[in-house]
Amino acid sequence: MSNEYIQIEGRKIGPDFEPYIIAELSANHNGDINNAFKIIEEAKKAGADAIKLQTYRPDTITIDCDKEDFQIHGGLWDGRSLYELYEWAHTPWEWHQALFEKAKEVGITIFSSPFDFTAVDLLEDLGAPAYKIASFELVDHALIARVARTGKPMIMSTGMANEEEIHEAIAVAKNNGCSELVVLHCVSGYPAPAEQYNLRTIADMQERFGVLSGLSDHTIDNATAVASIALGACLIEKHATLDRNGGGPDDSFSLEPSELKALCKDTKTAWAALGKVNYERTEAEKGNVKFRRSLYVVKDIEAGEPLTSDNIRSIRPGYGLAPKHLEEVLGRTVNVNIERGTPLSLDLLNKA
Repeated sequence: MSNEYIQIEGRKIGPDFEPYIIAELSANHNGDINNAFKIIEEAKKAGADAIKLQTYRPDTITIDCDKEDFQIHGGLWDGRSLYELYEWAHTPWEWHQALFEKAKEVGITIFSSPFDFTAVDLLEDLGAPAYKIASFELVDHALIARVARTGKPMIMSTGMANEEEIHEAIAVAKNNGCSELVVLHCVSGYPAPAEQYNLRTIADMQERFGVLSGLSDHTIDNATAVASIALGACLIEKHATLDRNGGGPDDSFSLEPSELKALCKDTKTAWAALGKVNYERTEAEKGNVKFRRSLYVVKDIEAGEPLTSDNIRSIRPGYGLAPKHLEEVLGRTVNVNIERGTPLSLDLLNKA
């Protein structure tokens, strides 16, 4: 792996650090900047590390055209043209400065996915600390190169991309100056079925491409994201909304505030549980050793009597000899009178 971690605004991101959680605002403002402000506030309250925007205008991502190529059939956005979708979903550029200021006010990192060079210029003017390349833009090498030349940390999603396309995108980023990169496994379905996520790809991605890896998660709940931590994901991106039933372009597959809070909590718990390879007794276990089985006297025994299966047994608690010694002590005689309920120890026995 080329980097053990990257940093965004001083926050280290890598396998040795708590998962970095990005709340994707995307189109969930539903045309109202106050909704966007509220999502930023809720993301901070939930414990997310960053809020992410998408920076485009309909004219920078497609053209207004009635031809069949530009029409959407099926799915969440059925019946719209591409232009209509992006007109509906985009975050107005004149909002960006206010959104950056709001994030600074509440104390959460903010950056964006640019979709063309002019978006990068805008975000550079605003001092964006990092950049995200969206899955659909992973094949746009010119955009990747432009972002890489900013020298900022980069995150790239790989939805729909095959191995060759991922190799190419990573090479373009690195060849143009990107030294801090996280590559996200992703399924570009909205929503995406958990059974299609193939989370084992995350660990393979780290080895195959020599990068830090994470997850861009479009499933409905948090199970997939939490599971990804066990496979090495160091960064999770998830859409966030105020109301899943709000009717916006992305609301239906986004997390509400309580769910985002659970994601932040549960992924950090999963990461903490990974720990290290350990066969030693943990602190939580030490107090319970006394409840293991051990050898106890279960009938009164007089001095000189032999031990038998009738007068000693392996029972709880664990203050006597370990049960593994049972066969070797059976038949040996005791050197004192022993009361029922006494833990068996070698100093109570005559020499064999």
